[in-house]
Amino acid sequence: MARLLGVDIPNKKKIPYALTAIFGIGISSGRKICKIAKVDVEKRTEDLSESEFAAIRDAASKFQIEGDLRREQHNNIKRLMDISCYRGIRHRKKLPVRGQRTKTNARTRKGPRKTIANKKVETK
Repeated sequence: MARLLGVDIPNKKKIPYALTAIFGIGISSGRKICKIAKVDVEKRTEDLSESEFAAIRDAASKFQIEGDLRREQHNNIKRLMDISCYRGIRHRKKLPVRGQRTKTNARTRKGPRKTIANKKVETK
């Protein structure tokens, strides 16, 4: 496997698809990187020369990827929670943020069901 920006990318795939192994790069941005680096999108990772690999590395470094992107996303969510806006409150309570229903669904976000024990109240 080739190593690019601290991430192993697969050898057998075409370059735009192989670049998706890097967090923050999808297929469309992978194609943009190939266009900036002037590399054929039909080439496979194993067929790249060192100069092409260096050009891809330089083009990809212009994008916000991996640790920087994760840090920014975490800071954005933390900011929402700090200002206590609706989305921040939903994040804090670990509930769906984007308007999904929670009465019957949202098991992925809420976790497994918690049974509530019935307490009997004795009256004298």
